[in-house]
Amino acid sequence: MESTQAIVLRRNRLTETSLIVTWLAPELGRLKTVAKGALRPRNRLGGVLDLFHQCEIQFQPTRSGDLHTLREAVLVESFPGVRTEITRVGMASYAVELIERATEKEAPVPEIFELLQRALRFLHARPATQKAVRHLEAELARLLGIAEPGIPAAVALERVLHRLPPGREDLLHRLPMG
Repeated sequence: MESTQAIVLRRNRLTETSLIVTWLAPELGRLKTVAKGALRPRNRLGGVLDLFHQCEIQFQPTRSGDLHTLREAVLVESFPGVRTEITRVGMASYAVELIERATEKEAPVPEIFELLQRALRFLHARPATQKAVRHLEAELARLLGIAEPGIPAAVALERVLHRLPPGREDLLHRLPMG
């Protein structure tokens, strides 16, 4: 059994009652767990496994493959302010998708975990802005070691990731400069 702090990046239905949850953890990187029975009424995991939630999780590592079994998840931080405006949700979703593209499965990413945590705390407390999106991109490019003087971070990220999340331009169009 392993335990770690982790942030929910994605959740997909596996069966009628179970979910596959993708997490970002500082020392374990991006990992997937199956949450058996999470969609059953009165299941203790149901409300905890929401997007952007930071949890303390316990999981049973798989012997083969990359889908571990989630045993326990305790909510640490829910960032409720993120859900107060569609633009905050949009920026949080963009951050998650960008970080998901920039990380490898089960590779330690403590600085990137902290970046996502800071972004969610920012969005919990303040509205999303174009400046915040560009700061996120600049910090991610710096952490990945691909930042170049005079080159916008989005360009550097696109070179390495081959494409940025598709909603970026629409998101920037809807946000104030900040």
